[in-house]
Amino acid sequence: MNILVLNTGSSSLKFQIIKTDLEMIEQGTDEMLCKGLVERIGSQALISFQVVNKPQFKTALPLKDHRAALKYALDWILNPETQIPGVESLTDINAIGHRTVHGGEQFTNSVRIDEAVIKSIEDNIDLAPLHNPANLKGIYAAKEVFGNQVPQAAIFDTAFHSTMPEVSFLYGIPYQLYRRFKIRKYGFHGTSHRYIGYRYRKLEGLRREEVNIISLHLGNGASACAIKKGKSVDTSMGMTPLEGLMMGTRCGDLDPSVIEFIAHKENSTLEEVMQLLNKRSGLLGISGLTHDMRDLEAEWNEYRDRRAKLALDMFGNRIKKYVGAYYATMGGADAICFTAGIGENSPTIRKIACEGLNVLGVEIDDKLNEETIGGKESIISTPTSKVKVYVIPTNEELIIARDTCRIVLNAPLP
Repeated sequence: MNILVLNTGSSSLKFQIIKTDLEMIEQGTDEMLCKGLVERIGSQALISFQVVNKPQFKTALPLKDHRAALKYALDWILNPETQIPGVESLTDINAIGHRTVHGGEQFTNSVRIDEAVIKSIEDNIDLAPLHNPANLKGIYAAKEVFGNQVPQAAIFDTAFHSTMPEVSFLYGIPYQLYRRFKIRKYGFHGTSHRYIGYRYRKLEGLRREEVNIISLHLGNGASACAIKKGKSVDTSMGMTPLEGLMMGTRCGDLDPSVIEFIAHKENSTLEEVMQLLNKRSGLLGISGLTHDMRDLEAEWNEYRDRRAKLALDMFGNRIKKYVGAYYATMGGADAICFTAGIGENSPTIRKIACEGLNVLGVEIDDKLNEETIGGKESIISTPTSKVKVYVIPTNEELIIARDTCRIVLNAPLP
C-alpha cells in the first residue's frame, strides 16, 4: 500500500508517501518514497519537495488555502517527470493518514475517519485551539480532493498517553472540574514517544512489556515520557503543550500566580499573557536572542554570551529534573533515549542533561556523544553505565503510515 501521510499546521502542510503492508511492518522494511513541505499557505508559499535519492525541488508561489497546497503537492507527485516508483495516478494512493493532535478522552487509539470522528475532533477544539483546527484543514482538503473512495485515518498525539493512571493525569484542583470539563493532563508527541519505545525494543531485542525507558523528545516543542512495561505512565506536557520542559518559545512549568502577576504589572489581558508564555518565552525569552538551539550554541561558543549559556543550562537542567523524577516514580529505568531536532543533534544539551546523573548509574561516553549528530542512531553511554543512553532519530510518519495500513486492512492496532 502507498500511504499518504499528512501533517497540517495553521499555515503549513507536510507530507510523505510511505510504501508499507502488514508483512513490511513485521519485517521493518517499510519504504519512504517522497516527502514535502509547504509553508506560508495563504500568501507566497515556500515549497520544498523531494523524491528519495533525487535532488530537492524548491519553488515559491501563491497558494490560498490547504486544498490548493494539497492539490499542488499531488500535481507534483503525479507529474511524469517526478518519477515516484509505483505512483502514477491518484488510484496509486491507497489511504491517507493524518497526524491529529488532540483526541481528548474519546480516542485512545488511531481510528478510521468518518463524519462522527470529524465531529469529535471538532468538539475537542477547545482543548487544542491552535492545533485541531489546522489538522481538520488537512482532513477537509483530502476529502475534497479524494472524495470518499480513499480511506482516511486519524492518528492522535494524545492516544499513546491514554494509558496514564489517574495519579499521573489529574491536577490538584477540585475533582468536579475534571468531571465537568475534562481538565487533566493529556500529553503530546505521542507518536514520537511510541516510535522511540518501538525502536528501542527492536535494538535491544525485547518484548513490548520489557521496555522501561525515559524518552526525551527535544525540539522547538519538548517533552519527556516515562514508558514502563511499554506503556506511557507519565509525560511532561499537560492539558496543552505549554506545561513541562522549557522549550523554544514556551515557558514550561510555571507558578500559575505568575500569570495574574504579569497581567497586573503589564496591564495585559489574559490572552496577551498566554501569548507571551507560548510565543515569547523559553529559550527565546531567556536568551533575548533566538529560540534556535544551533544559534544559541554558536553565540556561546563564539561570543561567550552569558544569557545564551543561561538558556542552554536551564533547558538541560529542566530535562535532568524530569529524568530524575521519572526514574523515581518508575522504580528505575533501563535507558534514556534522546530524539527530535535538539535531542538528535545537540551533544551539548545531552551532556548538560546527563551531568550529575551518575548517582543513577548514568555514564556518557564523551566521544560517542560528540560523534552522534545528523540523524545518526547510536548508544552514547559507556559499557559500564547502569542506565543505557541512546540517540534514536524519531519517525512519527512511519507510525502514522503503519496505523493507517492496519486500519484499512482491519488488522489489530498495537
